[in-house]
Formats: sequence, structure tokens, C-alpha cells
Amino acid sequence: MTLASKITMIRVAFIPLFMLFMYLGGGVPGVWMWISLALFIIASITDYIDGQIARKRNQISDFGKFLDPLADKLLTIAAMVMFCEWGAMPAWALMIVLAREFAVTGLRLVAVGKGKVIAAGWSGKVKTASTMVGLCVWMAFPAVSWIAWIVITVIVVTTVYSGIEYFVQNWSCLWDKD
Repeated sequence: MTLASKITMIRVAFIPLFMLFMYLGGGVPGVWMWISLALFIIASITDYIDGQIARKRNQISDFGKFLDPLADKLLTIAAMVMFCEWGAMPAWALMIVLAREFAVTGLRLVAVGKGKVIAAGWSGKVKTASTMVGLCVWMAFPAVSWIAWIVITVIVVTTVYSGIEYFVQNWSCLWDKD
């Protein structure tokens, strides 16, 4: 296993710990939310670090291509699930995120079956980065409702836009003959 993949595994390992502290925080400002925020920030930073290491050391692997985006999705969705549990995030917004993730993953699977690889697009990277930053801001100010709605709006808009972009750019994967 490459160093980059080990760092990605650390991000995955942070998720249950992060969720535990989020749960203990109960969605209110306090020490548990600050610990949750610190864990989320550290886990988010590993996304940048593992990518830099993989490119710099030529450690790009199939395992890393699979695990890195999965780790990002698990981390961000874990935070959104906790906000949903507290009633701070509407379930419809989380459902949009989940539907996009399943749809893009399905599109990628169809493409792989046809010998094509769909690389991460610019809008998908913007979606991930803006979601991570937005969730950090929300965790820092969980009781400020207008911040919550700005974060939810950014998450939904970037999620929908990037999902549409993936399908528009790769529509032929669904219709080409096998």
C-alpha cells in the first residue's frame, strides 16, 4: 500500500471518531463541536496531502482512485447525516447529495465496463472543496441559521451542477454499444 493510500485510510479511520464527537456535541456550540471540527479539518486536509504525495511520488494507484473519492464522500456525508439527525439540514438536501453520488458512481461503473475511465472533473473538485469548507463553517457556528442555509444552498447547487456536468460530458457512455 502506498503512502498516499495510507493517508487516505487515516481519513476513513477519522470518520467514526468524528461522528462520535459530533453526536456528543448534539448540534450545539461547545467543546465537542470544536473537537469535531478539528477532526473534520484534519481529515479534510489529508485529502489534499494524499493527492500531492500520490502525484509527486508517482503513487497513483487503482486502489487510491477508488478509496480517495469514497473517503471524501463518507466524511462529508457523515457530517450531513449528523446535521439531518439534529433537524438542522433538511433530508431532501441530503437526498440530492446521495442521489448525485449514486448516479455518478453508476455512470463511472458503466464507463469502466466499456473500457473508459471518467476522471474527476473540475466541478466535482469544486463541489468537494466547497462542501468541506461549508461544513467546517457550519460546525464552527452551528446555531446560526443563516449560515446553515448558505452552506446547504452551496452544497445543493454545486452537487446538482457537478452531477449534470458529469452526465452531459459522458452521456455517450450510457448509449454506446457494449
